[in-house]
Amino acid sequence: FQKNNLHVLNYSTPVRAKLRLEELKPYLHTIPERPDWIPYLTSYYKERWGFCLTHHELQALPDDEYEVCIDSILESGNLTYGEILIPGRQKEEFLLTCYVCHPSMCNDNLSGTVLLVELAKALRAIENLRYSYRLLFIPETIGSITWLAHNEAKVSNIKFGLVATCVGDPGHMTYRKSRQDTAAIDKAVEVALRDSGAPHSIIDFFVPGSDERQFGSLAFQMPVGSLMRTVYDRFPEYHTSADNLEYVSVGGLQDSYERYLDVIGMIEADRTYVNMNPKCEPQLGKRGVYSLLGGQKNVSTSINAMTYLLNLCDGTQSLLDIARRSKMKFFDIKTAADMLAQCGILQEIKTPTAIQSSV
Repeated sequence: FQKNNLHVLNYSTPVRAKLRLEELKPYLHTIPERPDWIPYLTSYYKERWGFCLTHHELQALPDDEYEVCIDSILESGNLTYGEILIPGRQKEEFLLTCYVCHPSMCNDNLSGTVLLVELAKALRAIENLRYSYRLLFIPETIGSITWLAHNEAKVSNIKFGLVATCVGDPGHMTYRKSRQDTAAIDKAVEVALRDSGAPHSIIDFFVPGSDERQFGSLAFQMPVGSLMRTVYDRFPEYHTSADNLEYVSVGGLQDSYERYLDVIGMIEADRTYVNMNPKCEPQLGKRGVYSLLGGQKNVSTSINAMTYLLNLCDGTQSLLDIARRSKMKFFDIKTAADMLAQCGILQEIKTPTAIQSSV
């Protein structure tokens, strides 16, 4: 255990015995196809004991009698988790979670813990946040269930959510959608990954997985997706001793951090507007729009963005919706919307759902 804590089956019951090798072998776990790796195995809900080792080590064991000792204790205890709340102007919250229950697993999921710590530092340094941010450092599954059991009254405030896992490996970014499929968080991640210009994948929600299935369960149906790199269980190192510091990279972690900040930035900047001149396109020159365009690097992009805004700002579609439909970069749309709002052509809608019902 001191050499590698994966050597003991996690949650093993205590045992003291003397066994011949053939008697011991059923309690020894290896990965024959990866003979130099130690598997990470657990037995939380069925009492058993065992050891994990490399297959080469198993093959080298002589036929002899072995003294077996696991000095463990199974007793009632406590579940411990960490929670940070960074308040914004509004009570609506963005939930960010990682899990802290995987000993010696670097990508799955020390990388998620590191990412959330750095995001907490970055968010605390931002003045005048629009939304509040709640960060949870929890044991997977049982941690999210415990938090939900103690915080049902807070669930309605959570409007966006991401589970951070497997964010340090060399693969490209992957987003697993929320249960809702088209929640604001799904739109923001889709646009952020597209605008990054880097290879990425977007996959539909599926029930097996991490804590998003607890947050998205029938009673809560929270808009929580998972933004990761390579999907858990789809890289060979998953749940083995090879998921170590050599597998993750500074570049992978940095890229994941930047994509999370992109998503947060878009959620913070997203607005819904209504066109105050909806009868065809207004004359922009006499409203001073072209003078505002003078400082733009790409005037044609700004004009194109304005055309989409004038046509789609009906009070029901947010800037993220328009960025998705136009296939234009979000912040090009946002910059154009700021200019049109400055000259009174667009007016921000505070409650888009109410507007939608009356249009």
